[in-house]
Amino acid sequence: MRKRNMKKNSDNFVREWVNTLLWAGLIAIIFRSFLLEPFNIPSGSMIPTLHVGDHLFVTKWSYGYSRNSFPFGSWDLWNGRFLASDPSLGDVIVFRKPGGKIDYVKRLVGLPGDTVQMIAGRLHINGAQVVRENPRPYVIATLSRSLRATGFQRVNEGGKIMVIKGNRIFVDNEPADFNYTIRWMPESTCRRMPMECMVIDATEYDEILPNGVRYSIVEISDNEHFDNTMKFRVPEGHYFMIGDNRDMSLDSRAESVGFIPRDNLLGRVWVVWYSHNYYAMRAFVWTWLDQKRWNRFFTGIR
Repeated sequence: MRKRNMKKNSDNFVREWVNTLLWAGLIAIIFRSFLLEPFNIPSGSMIPTLHVGDHLFVTKWSYGYSRNSFPFGSWDLWNGRFLASDPSLGDVIVFRKPGGKIDYVKRLVGLPGDTVQMIAGRLHINGAQVVRENPRPYVIATLSRSLRATGFQRVNEGGKIMVIKGNRIFVDNEPADFNYTIRWMPESTCRRMPMECMVIDATEYDEILPNGVRYSIVEISDNEHFDNTMKFRVPEGHYFMIGDNRDMSLDSRAESVGFIPRDNLLGRVWVVWYSHNYYAMRAFVWTWLDQKRWNRFFTGIR
């Protein structure tokens, strides 16, 4: 009798454990599909708005739901959206790349029927040059982790000494008075791809869209690969997306991405809830505090 009760208790425990997992999985799928979905940023195409290592929440209800909103979206079960609403110029949006399963995050700068063109590094919408003002220095630093203890040092123009260490940049032993982003990479990666690990001096601007949306962009120069383009006319049911890091973004200016179908919109970026700079491996518990970009926690995105 005791063995039978023990077996029954064991079966009940397994059944309850499986049921708990199934319900937890179902709740997670519903939450991610209809409410908020987490994403992380693996590239610098949206600097300075988003940094590599940012973790985001995306609001799934912002534009309604398509088959791409759900885990089974790649099954092509239906087309169109339900509970749909239109995005606004300037929204930062996560979308599914046409013809693939890769998710991108960019800024919307072209609505259906608009014309979009880059001329000498300046964005033009419907033939009018978008306002760009308030230029100031910006540094994009991608460095080997082997430098994390001693820091990276160089002499800037005018003889000022710039030091990059941890999450911070100092100039002549004072905190830098310009904005920047820092990412630490494995030494093996920097040896294999030295062009990925460098310090880039860029310029940060405020850009103001025709509807008044204001945000920051970064330009290395006004004569890079996508700084002069053809005139794009956005077709019906599609959108034109571009990265805030204008010279280091693969976006609608590239043939491999192109116009983004309405059904491919996944949601609007709401907030950065967590951010780290890859300062060291996660196994190095004693470095966890240094990894965190505390000033980016719970940063709203516009």
